[in-house]
Amino acid sequence: MLQLPKPTTHPKPLVSLAESYELCRQITEKYSKTFYLGTLLMPRAKRQAIWAIYLWCRRTDELVDGPQARSTTPETLDNWERQLESVFAGNPIEPADVALVDTLEKFPMDIQPFRDMIAGQRMDLYRSRYETFEDLKLYCYRVAGTVGLMSSAVLGYDRGDRSAPWCKNQSVYIPREEAIDLGIANQLTNILRDVGEDTHRGRIYLPIEDLERFNYTTDDLFKGVNDDRWKALMKFQIDRAREYYESAERGIRALNPDSRWPVWSALLLYQGILDVIEANDYDVFGRRAYVPLPRKLLYLPVAWLRSQAL
Repeated sequence: MLQLPKPTTHPKPLVSLAESYELCRQITEKYSKTFYLGTLLMPRAKRQAIWAIYLWCRRTDELVDGPQARSTTPETLDNWERQLESVFAGNPIEPADVALVDTLEKFPMDIQPFRDMIAGQRMDLYRSRYETFEDLKLYCYRVAGTVGLMSSAVLGYDRGDRSAPWCKNQSVYIPREEAIDLGIANQLTNILRDVGEDTHRGRIYLPIEDLERFNYTTDDLFKGVNDDRWKALMKFQIDRAREYYESAERGIRALNPDSRWPVWSALLLYQGILDVIEANDYDVFGRRAYVPLPRKLLYLPVAWLRSQAL
């Protein structure tokens, strides 16, 4: 765990702490409505911290996928990593950094997942194809599995009642792999939802080996061919994503009780996108899959019941 050094100087803040957290909240609500809904179920300090992490992740992603992505170079990402190091040292550089510095003080975490996410953006600079699922899995870990690790420090773990003599020497279970798997599941869902948008940018995230398995070509993909081959390919991809969600579910019980309902909600809400893709007959070329608000609200009591029983 990286220890945060105390800043030696106290420059005038860029914005107040409240203003910085409000900026994080607004951006999260605007760009990730499903995720935002889940965070509202968290205690105030935890949801603010998650918003701060989300905004850093979004800013990182936009370096490669945002409006100014054409001007991004490896040096741009080098500079971004140096700014990250400054934040971890307690020295904010931009308004959003103020909230992240506060989050790191309240919920100490390792810098490595943040570095790994930047490494994922480096992959996007020079790769537009993934030959195998193992190649794609590394990418998914870096750009999304890392989010699970970052968030875990905020969500906390169930330490239970350790007053009994036979419990004192028991270690607390840390669901690290399950947290990574939830991030990978979310990223695989993003990939399936955004196939059409990605092809317009010349990118293919579906493993080439999987396309070949179903005799579906990259030319078919760019043309948006939705036939039996495509449906079989998509069923295969959706089943894989669901396996990662199932793995992630097994780790939720190990979280702090006040984090279980929000995480179950976020998981079910995001997994619901897969159901919509199926309902849309796997047309991700001309239709964007999203879960309507009434259906989102129906997931919440189901998530609450699971957080109590599982």
